[in-house]
Formats: sequence, structure tokens, C-alpha cells
Amino acid sequence: MSNNVKKLLQDVLHEVAEAIETGEFGNKVRVGITLLGSEHGSAELLRGAELAQKQNPDIEVVGIGPQMETGLKIYPVADEKEQHEKMEELLDSGEISACVTMHYSFPIGVATVGKVIAPANGQELIIATTTGTSATERVEAMVRNAIYGIATAKATGLKNPTVGILNVDGARAVERALNKMRENGYEFSWGKSLRSDGGAVMRGNDLLAASPDIMVMDSLTGNVMMKLFSSYSTGGSYEATGFGYGPGVGESYDRIIMILSRASGAPVAANAIKYAADVARGGLPQIAKSEFAAAKKAGIEEAVSVKKVRQQEEVAIPPKKIVAEEIPGIEILDLDEAAKEVWKAGIYAETGMGCTGPVILVAAEDAHQAEEILRKAGYIG
Repeated sequence: MSNNVKKLLQDVLHEVAEAIETGEFGNKVRVGITLLGSEHGSAELLRGAELAQKQNPDIEVVGIGPQMETGLKIYPVADEKEQHEKMEELLDSGEISACVTMHYSFPIGVATVGKVIAPANGQELIIATTTGTSATERVEAMVRNAIYGIATAKATGLKNPTVGILNVDGARAVERALNKMRENGYEFSWGKSLRSDGGAVMRGNDLLAASPDIMVMDSLTGNVMMKLFSSYSTGGSYEATGFGYGPGVGESYDRIIMILSRASGAPVAANAIKYAADVARGGLPQIAKSEFAAAKKAGIEEAVSVKKVRQQEEVAIPPKKIVAEEIPGIEILDLDEAAKEVWKAGIYAETGMGCTGPVILVAAEDAHQAEEILRKAGYIG
């Protein structure tokens, strides 16, 4: 036997032995985490990254941020803007499969699906959704949130997740719309409330006990729920439990970007990395596309059709610019009309959803004028 063949056999045997020891028999999923922007400092997020690496040998964790002393690979960047640019570059090139970050603005139509631990029994509960917005009309958004939640649950390995709707404004209309889709062939299973009247529309005790696998609600309510579940034992300044605000999901959104609060501690960061790896390995973007294809076939557009109250005015969109400045404080239902108001003045603008709510995005040189236009039109105070 030649020396080359012996060396090859030795390498193979070493890899098999390592796989048996670690339980890892496939390729590692490479997950990034940005390290700048935490209220607890970069060291806290790095601690979470190192914890995730230690607990999950089937994941390769990399950092994006300041160069720090660690065994993990770090992609050095100077500031938060540069770290998001690097994150997007690594995702689009395929160097990483997913990334955990903070304060990232998704386009309208993309919302995040969070996951928490129910305090009553320690079960996992998916909250759909927690940041971003899937649509500008409330009922349509919550119906889409249900699909986002189902897609995410399936990507984590739940083959037939159960769905509940939190009893907020629009819950009954959402239930009717989903039932119409179900009758037309969109397959999913309702959960059942713990309350004596049962049903799919659920209350606070169902949240505490994780009655369904997925609880559907609007993003702003979901955001509050995430904060309560993750930091109820710490007074709110340190999010200690759960898996973060989850991946951004959309009908044709291809990136897997997981959101953390700036208050998230190392345990949550570690869990978020594991959550990111799970949905990356499960093929979340492809599952979301498949779920929406099934939903369209079952008549989602007809199920959520709502008569528009506002007059729809056609306005020419000015030439496109790179938009980086956010103008916050706009009601979600007014977002599209607010953008048109800016377009009328010849200023290019886009709509988006930041961590604090809806935003109009404009170029830096147009920000002051756009703010004045929106203020005079009554869209911001």
C-alpha cells in the first residue's frame, strides 16, 4: 500500500472518529453574529457566540465586528454600518448560511418569527411575528404571519405544527380567512385553547402554557411579548431566556437574518445562533416559497381582501437613489400614502420597518426636506 493511500485512510479514519465523538456526520452550518450594538457590549455577544460553538459542534460560528481575543473567526469591521454591509456580503456569497444581528430594517413584506420558552411548562412557543411587517393591512398581515410561522416551524422540524391566534384586534377575521383557505386545500392544524370554551382564538394563559406550537399576532404585540418572555425575571434590562426575535421571513425573501434585541444576553445570543442554524439547515426560504404557493392556490388574496378606504392616487416614482436615512413616527396604515407624499416633491423614498416601527427611507441629502413634507402633511409630529 502506497504512503499516499495510507495517509488518505488515516485522514478518513480520523474524520470518522471525530464524527462519532461529536455526533456530527454532515457539513457544518456556518452562522455569523454581529458583535457591535449591544447594550451589554461586544464581549457579551462574543460570550454567546462561544457558548453556541461549545454546545453545537455541528455549527461553525463566526463573528463580524471588532477584532477580539477568541478562538472564533472574526471578520473585522469598524462600525455597525460596515458590519451590516459585511453581513449581507457574506450571506449573498454563501460564506455564511445565516446571521444573527440587531437593529436591522427589513422591507415591507418581511417579518420575524420569534421563539420563547413558556414559563408554565418549559415548552417552546413560536411567536409570529415580532418585528417587521408582512403587510400594511392588519388582517392580511396576521394571515401572512400565520404562514410565516408555519414555514418557520416546519424548517425547525415540526411537520404538522398547530396554530393559535392571540385575541387581539382582527383575530376573528384572521380565523375566518384561514378557515376559508383551509377549506380550499391549504393544510394546517388548529391548536386548542386551554380555556373551557376552547377554540383557536387564545388568551394570555395559552401564551404562558404554549397551547399551540405557533401563536399568531401583529408584530407590535409580538414585540412586546418577546420582551416580556425573555426578561420577566431580570427586570427588563437583560434578556436572559428564549431564542431571540427570529428570522426575517417573506414570500420571496432569500436571506436568513435573525434579530436580537440590544438587551439580549449571551444565553439568548447562543440560542439564536442555534435557531438560525436549524432554519438554515431546514431550508426556510424554500419552505416559505412552497407555503405561499399553496396559500395562493387556496385563495389567500380573496380570503384577505379588504375594501380600501383611502383614495388610491397614482404618483410617479422619482429616479432611484441609495436610501440610508430613516424617518420614523409614521402610522403603519399611512405608510404607503406617506411615501407618495414625498414622491410628489420629486424625492425618491422607500418604505420599511425598523426595530421601533414603520419608517420612510430617503437619501441623506433629502432627509430634512422629506421630514418637513411629512410634517406639513400630518404624517409625523
